[in-house]
Amino acid sequence: MKKHSVNIHGHQTSITLENEFWLALKDEANKEGVSTNTLIGRIDDNRGDHNLSSAIRLYILQKLQERLTA
Repeated sequence: MKKHSVNIHGHQTSITLENEFWLALKDEANKEGVSTNTLIGRIDDNRGDHNLSSAIRLYILQKLQERLTA
C-alpha cells in the first residue's frame, strides 16, 4: 500500500491504496475523461459512511462488475 496526496474540492488530503487500485482508479478517470482528483471528489461526494479509501475500492469493484455483466 502507498499513500497518495490528493486535492478534493480544494482541500489536500491523503489516501492509502494498494497500487493495483490506484492504477485502476487512474484508468477509470482516464476513461471518464476527468482528472484523478475530480473522480476522487465524485467518489467522496457519494461515499456515505465508508472511509475514502474503502469507497474508492468499492467504486473500482462496481465498475469492474458492470463491465463483466455488460
